[in-house]
Amino acid sequence: MLYDAHNHLQDSALASHLDEIAAAYAEIGLERAVVNGTCEADWSDVTALARRHQFVLPSYGLHPWDAGNRTPNWLDTLRATLDTNPAAHIGEIGLDRWIIDRARPDDPRLAGLRRAPLDEQAEVFRAQLALAAGRNLVASIHCLDAFGLLLEILETTPLPARGFLLHAYSGPAEMLPQFVKLGAYFSFNGSFLSEKHIRHRGVFRRIPIDRILVETDAPAMPPPAKYRPFLFSAPDEKLNHPANIAGTHAGLANAREVEPVALGVSVAQNFTRLFGG
Repeated sequence: MLYDAHNHLQDSALASHLDEIAAAYAEIGLERAVVNGTCEADWSDVTALARRHQFVLPSYGLHPWDAGNRTPNWLDTLRATLDTNPAAHIGEIGLDRWIIDRARPDDPRLAGLRRAPLDEQAEVFRAQLALAAGRNLVASIHCLDAFGLLLEILETTPLPARGFLLHAYSGPAEMLPQFVKLGAYFSFNGSFLSEKHIRHRGVFRRIPIDRILVETDAPAMPPPAKYRPFLFSAPDEKLNHPANIAGTHAGLANAREVEPVALGVSVAQNFTRLFGG
């Protein structure tokens, strides 16, 4: 049994591949995949996927990249979306200093987006954390280049009693105890298996086994070829096939020097404890 703690199956790049993905999921024995909306425009697409596929666990949030383009009623819309989807959680939400300080002005992924300053991102993030806490829903959190501020907000804002997920955690190992104490789980991304991410693998060797999950972030962040057993019928090296959760799981077992079956048992227990059945 495999569980993907974070992906974006609603992404338009995957729209023509959904039947192929479902067949691959059946082949690898995937149980659940958390599908994260990132903006008001794609929340209905996530809902449609959840109605079509039993393996989809929906999650809705306003991503920091999209915070600058939110509508005046975005929070009311989010509440209403959650009201109609009782099994849903909140995410992807968070903080991103990278888009402000380091992203290229012409980065095509950011075309048409107003890059919200960090204080504005923090306001949007706090509102969604409070909503997650009030409903005791998992908050799936994105953070790039802002882990100090993230910790400050988590320490001063209500949090869901069930915990929260730091997806594709890339922060320092030294902060792990503080995040764990606050209720954090951490999902390992397949891209961390590349040679350049040796530090990330070192961090995940130090995370308590009862706080580890596995993710693809598909269609983004593809793993290295060695851990990429699935390619689309029309191969595109830029697209991460969601069924590569199988290779990512095997790669994490190798990095932690544990048997894949033992890791699978722990991840399944962690997923169920955090997200529910």
